[in-house]
Amino acid sequence: MTETEAVTDLCLMQGSKFGYSLANGTVGVYDKVTRNWRIKSKNHATSIFGFDLDSDGIAELVTGWSNGKMDVRSDQSGEVIFKDNFSHSIAGLVQADYRLDGKTELICCSVDGEVRGFLPASGEIQQSLLDSNVEQDTIRDLVLKKNNLMMELQNYMDSSRVSDSIQSSSTSFDSRLGMIPADTQLQVAITVSSAPSDGNPHVQLLLETSNETVIRAVIVFAEGIFEGESKVVHPKDNLLSNRIRVPIIPSKDMPVDIHLKVLIGHTGSNNFHVFEVSRQLPRFSMYVICKDTDAPKPSGFVNFVINDRVQRVLLWLNQSFLLMEEIELPESNILDVSFLSLRTLQILNIKMEPNGSTTINTDDIDLAGNIIQALAIFLNINELATTCDFPVELEKLNQTLEKVQDYNSTRLAMMADTADHSSVIRSLIVRAEDCRLIKDYTNMKQWYVNLFDINKYLISNFKIRNTNHQELLNCLKIVNQTIQKAGQLRGLFVIK
Repeated sequence: MTETEAVTDLCLMQGSKFGYSLANGTVGVYDKVTRNWRIKSKNHATSIFGFDLDSDGIAELVTGWSNGKMDVRSDQSGEVIFKDNFSHSIAGLVQADYRLDGKTELICCSVDGEVRGFLPASGEIQQSLLDSNVEQDTIRDLVLKKNNLMMELQNYMDSSRVSDSIQSSSTSFDSRLGMIPADTQLQVAITVSSAPSDGNPHVQLLLETSNETVIRAVIVFAEGIFEGESKVVHPKDNLLSNRIRVPIIPSKDMPVDIHLKVLIGHTGSNNFHVFEVSRQLPRFSMYVICKDTDAPKPSGFVNFVINDRVQRVLLWLNQSFLLMEEIELPESNILDVSFLSLRTLQILNIKMEPNGSTTINTDDIDLAGNIIQALAIFLNINELATTCDFPVELEKLNQTLEKVQDYNSTRLAMMADTADHSSVIRSLIVRAEDCRLIKDYTNMKQWYVNLFDINKYLISNFKIRNTNHQELLNCLKIVNQTIQKAGQLRGLFVIK
C-alpha cells in the first residue's frame, strides 16, 4: 500500500484493522491492505487512537486535531458518532482506569493541560446513539433529496424564463438553453507523450466529444499528482473546441484513480452539462517501449524463478504499463521487453524464460523492488528467493558508509575534546574562586579571561559538532533508505 504523504501516526483498531494519519491532514482506516475510508482536513491530526466509545464491541477511530477538536468516527464508514472541542490543540489520547473504579475510559489531554475523560456508552445510551444515528442518516438523505429537487426545479424555472425571452431570437434555441444532443458522448483516452513541444515527457488525458459541442472546463481529481489533489483546466473563449488535453506527471510508480468532471455545452451557452468519468492510471505509466535494440542493458539486475506461465507475466505487463499496443509473445515463448523511463531516461529490461527464470535489468533498485512487489501480488506469490547486484547503488552505499565513519570519528574526537576542556573549566573556576577569597583580583581576572576564551571556543566547537551531527543523521537516513529498498527485492509478501 502507498500513500501520497508522510505517515505521522498509526494505531491498532481491532483485528486486522488499523488507523493512520498523514502530514497533509488525512486520517483513515485500513483493513489489511484495503482502505475502508479516509477524510482530509485543513487541520493536522496530532494524535489518533482506537477506542470502543459506543460499546458495540468494535473500536472506533478517535482523532485529536491541531485546532482543538476531538472526534470519534466509525471504523467502517468514517461517520462521526461523537465529537468535542478543546480550547487548545490536542496533545494526546490514551485509555486508562483514571478514577480507579474498574471502568476504562478514554482520556484526552490538550497542550495547555486540560484533561477530559469519556466513559463508554451504557446500554441505554448506546441504543439512543444508534437511534440518533439512524435518524441523522434519514434526515441527511431527505435533505439531500430536497436540495436536488429544489435545484432541478430552479433549473426548469430558469429554462422556462430563458425560453420565453428568446422565442423570437435567431440564435439556436438549444444553444441558448445549454441543451446538447441526446447522443453526445465523451471519449477519454490516456496516452504517453514522450516528446512534447515543451520538452517535458508526461502522461496526458485526451478528452473529446462526439459532435460539435465544446468542452468548457475540466476538473481532475487525482491523489498524489496535483497540489491540492485537483486541477482545473479552463480554456479561453477563443480556444474552445470539442477536444482538450490535460497533462499528468505522476511523481511515483503507483496506481492512481482519476475522477473527471467535464462541462460540455455550446459555444455561446451559459448552461453546461456535467459529465462524470473515472479512469485508473496504471502503476508504471511513465514508461514507454524502447525500440532501440542497440541500447545497452543496465548493469544492475535482479534474478528469480517463478512457477507460472509466461503468458501470465505478459498479462501483468499489459495491465501495469501504459501501452499504446499490447505486447505479444513471440513464437520462441521468451518474453524480452525493454522500457524507457520518462523521468530518468534510464532503460528497464524484463526478460522471462519458458522455465520461469526471470531477470529485471535496471540501475534503479527502487524500481526493481516496485516491479517485484507488484508482480508478486498479481501472481499471488507468498515467498520469493532473489539474486541481485546493483553496482551503482552499492558504490553509493559504500561512499555513504565511508562518510558515516568519518563523521562518527569526528564526533568522537570532538566529544573527547569537550570532555578535556570540561576538566580545565573546573580547574579554572576553582582557581578563580581561590583568588577571590584571598582578594587576589588580578589573578582572578586572568583566570576568568581564560575561562571566557575556553567558553567561546566551546561555543564555536558546538556549532561544528551540530553540523557534523546533522550530516551524520542524513547519511544514516540514506543507509536506512537503501536497506528498505533492498528489502523490497526479497522476503515475504503480504497478499491481499
